[in-house]
Amino acid sequence: MINRRDFLKQAGSVALGATALPFLTHAGTLAKPKNAGIQLYTVRKELEADVKGTLKKLATIGYKELESARSAKGNYYGFGPKEFKKIIQDLGMNLRSGHVHLDKDWQKTVADAAETGQQYLICSSLPTEGQTISNYQKIAEQFNKAGEECKKAGIQFGYHNHEYEFEKVEGKVLYDLLLAETDPNLVTWELDLGWVVATGHDPIDYFTRYPRRFPLWHLKDMKKEEPVSTEFGKGSLDIAKLFQNADKSGLKYYFVEQEEYSGDPMESVKHNFNYLQKLKA
Repeated sequence: MINRRDFLKQAGSVALGATALPFLTHAGTLAKPKNAGIQLYTVRKELEADVKGTLKKLATIGYKELESARSAKGNYYGFGPKEFKKIIQDLGMNLRSGHVHLDKDWQKTVADAAETGQQYLICSSLPTEGQTISNYQKIAEQFNKAGEECKKAGIQFGYHNHEYEFEKVEGKVLYDLLLAETDPNLVTWELDLGWVVATGHDPIDYFTRYPRRFPLWHLKDMKKEEPVSTEFGKGSLDIAKLFQNADKSGLKYYFVEQEEYSGDPMESVKHNFNYLQKLKA
């Protein structure tokens, strides 16, 4: 199965309210999620064929918040940072975040992101391999350093999980080690909810134990019988319950992501958007 991992200080307190968050909560109930975002890896083939046309289709569906992903044509799909910013702004969309690699081009990556005006740079995979405590400790140091460099550029650095970070070594969950050894003012976390649930963990448990450290979500539903993504409502993700607990997470932006399809990807992303519009709790 080819998936994303193979393809490649939250700044102060955030006031809760309609203008700050993509949803409204009151006494543990959910109002309709707002400002739906999408991780552009979801439509990677469509972007490869037609960047502007695909973005226009997403805007027409109703997606307004974007998270980019590194592609064969670079972080901005063959365009320069400022060019890409103008394209999406002309469509009434915002680039909030981008998935990148922590590699030899890191300084340029940060500089380019600053040109787009995006708020987050998210490392999409571990910079070094090794499911060991020592490697994860080394990575935590790298993340803190990257966070300092991003902060100087006015950007928040973060990391996006997969499933392997939830393995246990010497009785410790490696993901928890990263959380414990990174500075909350420098390193934030984008929780891929589908992968968390697929590993048998509870995202809400993480919201409770590490309050307000997860301002970004990948909203990904996964099939119950195998770790493959699917359309909302067809998998094991309790989306309504997650939004009811979004204040614990510190959620600011959520991005719909789907990696596998049984049909037309654009129909799937339309289904997912409409599902959120009808969501009740």
